[in-house]
Amino acid sequence: MNPSADFRYELHATEGAARRGTLHTPHGPVETPVFMPVGTLGAV
Repeated sequence: MNPSADFRYELHATEGAARRGTLHTPHGPVETPVFMPVGTLGAV
């Protein structure tokens, strides 16, 4: 399995240090910027 083939980032626009783009994953595309909370076993 080649990890770089499974994930890809497409840049749409930049304004200063900000970026807008799309993160392509095996589960589908994610428009960025995005708030993505992550729960770990210790936090849950």
